[in-house]
Amino acid sequence: LASVLRVPNNMTEPFPIDLKKYEEVELDPWKHETIPADLKAKIQANIELCRDAIIFFTACGSASGYGGHTGGAFDTAPEVVLLRAMFKARPDKFVPIYFDEAGHRVATQYLLSALDGDISAEHLRNYRVGHAGLPGHPELHCTPGVKFSSGRLGQMWPMVNGVAMANPGKIAICLGSDGAQMEGNDSEAARLAVAKNVNVKLFVDDNNVTIAGHPQEYLPGYDVQKTLEGHGMECTNCNGEDLDALYAAMRKMITADGPKAVISKRKMCPGIEGVEGECHGHDAIAVAKGIAYLEKKGHTKAVEWLNGPAKKAEKDPQKEYLGTVGSKVGANRGVFGETVVKILSAMPEAERKAKVMCIDSDLEGSTGLKAIHKAHPEIFVQSGIMERANLQAAAGWGMHEGRQAIFSTFAAFLEMCVSEITMGRLNYANVLCHFSHSGTDDMADNTCHFGLNNFFADNGLAEHQPSNLYFPADFHQLEKCVQTVFWDQGIRCVFTTRSKLPAIQDENGNAMFGDGYTFVRGQDDIVRKGTVGYVVAFGDALYRALDAVERLKKEGIDVGLINKATINVVDENTLEMLGKSSLVLVVEPLSRKSGLGVRMGTWLLERGHAPKYGYIGATKEGCGGLWQHAYHQGYDSTSIQSKVKAMCNEMLLSKLAG
Repeated sequence: LASVLRVPNNMTEPFPIDLKKYEEVELDPWKHETIPADLKAKIQANIELCRDAIIFFTACGSASGYGGHTGGAFDTAPEVVLLRAMFKARPDKFVPIYFDEAGHRVATQYLLSALDGDISAEHLRNYRVGHAGLPGHPELHCTPGVKFSSGRLGQMWPMVNGVAMANPGKIAICLGSDGAQMEGNDSEAARLAVAKNVNVKLFVDDNNVTIAGHPQEYLPGYDVQKTLEGHGMECTNCNGEDLDALYAAMRKMITADGPKAVISKRKMCPGIEGVEGECHGHDAIAVAKGIAYLEKKGHTKAVEWLNGPAKKAEKDPQKEYLGTVGSKVGANRGVFGETVVKILSAMPEAERKAKVMCIDSDLEGSTGLKAIHKAHPEIFVQSGIMERANLQAAAGWGMHEGRQAIFSTFAAFLEMCVSEITMGRLNYANVLCHFSHSGTDDMADNTCHFGLNNFFADNGLAEHQPSNLYFPADFHQLEKCVQTVFWDQGIRCVFTTRSKLPAIQDENGNAMFGDGYTFVRGQDDIVRKGTVGYVVAFGDALYRALDAVERLKKEGIDVGLINKATINVVDENTLEMLGKSSLVLVVEPLSRKSGLGVRMGTWLLERGHAPKYGYIGATKEGCGGLWQHAYHQGYDSTSIQSKVKAMCNEMLLSKLAG
């Protein structure tokens, strides 16, 4: 596996933070009540070394444009270094895995892999780069040395309970966070651990920072320790930056039997000027801030790398996409919020407050809701990382006639909300759900954050209100779509990508979904007509398919293109046209197992149509990176062209054989 990892930009350049200075120590909590003086200085030096390394290679993610997360891994370095010393001293007592329920703190796991010799220190500079094996969350079988997959908050601790049960006589540990602890799964995990006396130890970084704010401000009353103690779990808290106090707390809980928790109080990114205590500390540290930190530490080589080679990143090898050349590029996920603001601003304030409620799950900056929060705070509910409860709150508001609720999160987390969508539908709730980060495009966070199973939201019965699923092609269509469906009844879902999308052009080079276009629910758009057959696409797959269709036409293969913006509703007119054609190819950024492709073939057969049929969708775990995913999954323009040609060849061979 290590042989297929991308090598750093300059393998002759040593990693500028010398990890060989990490001095392995053994610290037995059953033997040592306090840290022996001869070990304390070494442990402190190890912590500083780890933090310096984390700053450097996560700043590389900022410099290259691949992004990442610095704060959580930086924060928990003291806990990790102490645990490593304990694992070394008493391997008989521990399951030696640093399970982490906050998968975005993956810099910790990659640093540990380097310390253990599973990857080179030099390779850390390729943090989150495509095909480098260092994606935005830890994934088994992706990175040498990584021993678990994590990423969706609230998912890890319940699994660690099972690990502890499978290893009687040993302690399983879980690194926690105040953000992850908001998820309902963690409460369930706590109850099970207490009821069955599971020997799991939880170490929670309680830094009062999540993506969109400070929990003590937007979620008053929430207290990690009180919550866990309410489930019967013994807890202790300490200053996480006081090494002696931290060790005493960890030792107390580790040497006691059963489930225990240490709550480490600290500010996010302690000691980093301009970042300490700030929400942006959650993300990859800005290059300028990283350089300032490293300069103070005397890491001149690290600074030189960040000022030079770190900024060199591969770009999409396809420079031009036909059918969008010269088009403006827009972020649909941001335009969603801007469009809702226009709708709300046209309403009298009293009516707005009486009819509309918008609830966020700590992702307002990523899903476009920040614009709503800023423009109309009177209807905005800033909530925590509690997607299921927030969706149900939205459904409760929207079950009253004439009211509309707005809910949003990442499409990956739609899978967590399927039951709540069902119950909202059974209560005839009016909820406009916005699921951003749909598909795989631009998703350095990788597989656990892919929004692949969006069709799961259409899980009602035929007699229920329709639950239309909308995946607009560009920012023009997104705006028209939201304006059209905003006041519709029932559960409706709008999907957007993380990536920006170019405006789709008609055959005359004009914006196809701009002025003069009217969005019609359930109606497909004929982007290009064809005589051989049609490609059907949506979302970010559409502009790639448009490029493919334009290039195929130039080669004499006259295929057309359909934009299916309402992805779960049959447009009978379009389907009849497709059925009479010779070839139909569905191209989508969603899962090939659960997406449009497995449905459209059935729709055609039910109506007596049998064109040559094929479908392309996501089939693989992620490759890391941003633009690389479309190529990796095979829905890039070249792959689409190849598939159409292969289908044409198969039709020709069949005709000759017949």
